[in-house]
Amino acid sequence: MSRVCLVVPCYNEAQRLNVAAFREFLAASHDVRLIFVDDGSRDATHQVLEAVRVGYDDKVDLLRCEKNSGKAEAVRLGILRALDQFQPELVGFWDADLATPLNAVERLRGVLEAHAEFDMIFGARVKLLGRHVERLAIRHYLGRIFATLVSNLLGMAIYDTQCGAKLFRVKPFTRQILAQPFLSKWVFDVEIIARYLALVNRDPKQLEKVIYEYPLETWTDVAGSKIHSGDFFVALWDLLKIYRRYLA
Repeated sequence: MSRVCLVVPCYNEAQRLNVAAFREFLAASHDVRLIFVDDGSRDATHQVLEAVRVGYDDKVDLLRCEKNSGKAEAVRLGILRALDQFQPELVGFWDADLATPLNAVERLRGVLEAHAEFDMIFGARVKLLGRHVERLAIRHYLGRIFATLVSNLLGMAIYDTQCGAKLFRVKPFTRQILAQPFLSKWVFDVEIIARYLALVNRDPKQLEKVIYEYPLETWTDVAGSKIHSGDFFVALWDLLKIYRRYLA
């Protein structure tokens, strides 16, 4: 069985963290460790995280940042901590609001375990019959525009870079990918792919062979998201910076 470390970035999540859901997941998972990164929260997030950890000290790690640096840095620091402290076979990150339910962890993990050729698996929010993917209309349409731009920028037919449910197989170059802070605080998912792309001489065909997008059975927009429609334009600027740094 693979050992998995899953980073959960948190910023002012005291009112949204589903303590019961996290604890049920911990009770059912034998070799998955959760690393919660409290990104300088100003509310009671840390106390709520302590409640999650009660009785699961061997499965929960808390990393508390003094100041808020953004989701990208929280994820980066959390994964580096996982690599340093726990030597997992798989690492990844998951949104704290559980828009993607935790039962999807085993589904994504199962794909990587069954297919040695894949190094990365990304949850994809695809609204299909028999699946329950509920997104606000404005966020869906802006997301499709953004995804099209990203596909053209990377030269890859990728459907959804921004879903907060991702797992990566730990490789010798994993630490190299995360060594430096990201340019973007929000579209760092694209930057991760761009950094991998730089390692394969900017050949998208090589990278397409190792990424698998998994259509999620369930995804729900949870109230209280830190992302707003206006951030779409910030994301476009960040895309330009990513292109100039890694792909131009």
